[in-house]
Amino acid sequence: MARWHSCNVLHTAADTRQVWQFDARDGGFSLNRELAGPVDEPLSGKVAAKTWSSLWQPRLNVAWLPPASVFLRVAQLPRSSFEETLAMVELQLEKLSPIPVTQVVWSLHLLPKSADNLQTVVVVLAERKAVEEFLGRLEGQGYLADRLEVPVLDHLQATPVSEDGAWIYPEACGGKNTALVAWWYGRVLQNLNIIMLPPAGDRAASLKEQLTQMAWAGELEGWLTGPPAWHLVADEATATEWEPPLRQGLDEPIIIVPPVKPVELAALTAKRAAQAGPKVNLLPAEFSTRYQQQFVDRLWMRGLGAVLALYVAGVLVYFAALQFLTYHVNAVEGEVSKQSGSYTNVILLKARYQVLKDRQELKFAALDCWKVAAETMPENVTLDTYTFSEGQKVSLHGTAPADQTGELLNFNETMRRAVINNQPLFDKTKGDPLAYQSAPGGVVGWGFGLELKRVEVQ
Repeated sequence: MARWHSCNVLHTAADTRQVWQFDARDGGFSLNRELAGPVDEPLSGKVAAKTWSSLWQPRLNVAWLPPASVFLRVAQLPRSSFEETLAMVELQLEKLSPIPVTQVVWSLHLLPKSADNLQTVVVVLAERKAVEEFLGRLEGQGYLADRLEVPVLDHLQATPVSEDGAWIYPEACGGKNTALVAWWYGRVLQNLNIIMLPPAGDRAASLKEQLTQMAWAGELEGWLTGPPAWHLVADEATATEWEPPLRQGLDEPIIIVPPVKPVELAALTAKRAAQAGPKVNLLPAEFSTRYQQQFVDRLWMRGLGAVLALYVAGVLVYFAALQFLTYHVNAVEGEVSKQSGSYTNVILLKARYQVLKDRQELKFAALDCWKVAAETMPENVTLDTYTFSEGQKVSLHGTAPADQTGELLNFNETMRRAVINNQPLFDKTKGDPLAYQSAPGGVVGWGFGLELKRVEVQ
């Protein structure tokens, strides 16, 4: 039972339906909630439908088979293993079954009270056609049963038996005027019979005749060893109808035994069904296989549906993000378009300003070069040409007496080391070196080039 997390027990009557939901706790089942409604109303999917959570929290769906479709037989068999007991019942099935074996589904239940070397087996039989029709109605309501059970078995087991006698269970077999009679002798269940309470006529005499014939049969079989004590397992309303004709017909005292409440009976059924093996089930094997396949297919479809939903959600999120970014890009492009004209004008003005600034700097640079040349040129040296080109190249050419070559060297070196505003004016590593050559009249022609040391303003 530890493998079951919860259990549903469904009971259907003529026009009503009741579902008890139990949770597995402390080796048993405790009631979680109780649902009632019309029998033709579909059940909510949360009540009995199995989902992904059923894989780690398994749920057992049990349905009470209508007692009118069930036949109960009692057999005393030698004590043996369950497998051997199952085989022995199967061998005697034709003898026990009131209908052809090919048209019946069956199960068995072992009672704990039995003789020394025998075990008491209650064989439960039901017509296959009736079972299939019942399962069809349950499927229409959205309830796929894992097991079909008969609550009278739990009622029999829950009834306290302290003496030899007969226990009568009105309406246990489904009919309003029928009752199941359980014969207990030697603390062992010996037989199960059905009696009818006539709606009219001499009801007491009819009940006496039926019960007397059952007692004779017990005497012939040898298990009825003394007068039985009579017990009526019924509530107050049912006892009011059954107790007078029984007492009158049998001329014996009738002991009223309170029945097990339906919710307690459902809890007993849930516990017994959870402990039962898969081979002991009135549910046909083909239905169980089909239900299991439907459960697996449903999980696959829901899984694929979840994946598809996630994919669609991802696509929607992607397109939403794309739309938002597109809107943002369009807004930025619009802003850029608005500012492009002013930006172009700013660039143009900056370029014009740079040109004017460069022109001014070059003008002052040319004057600085001229000033340095005028201040450092020796007296006997003549400057013939002064050229300022390409914004930074300075060329000086002139004549000097032939004996003044040393002064020319000093003049060239002084020019290259000239400083304006604490900054070197010329780049020492660039420019043309001093060159001179003899000329007519006892003079030499000289010339050298310099390059301003300046940084272009970016």
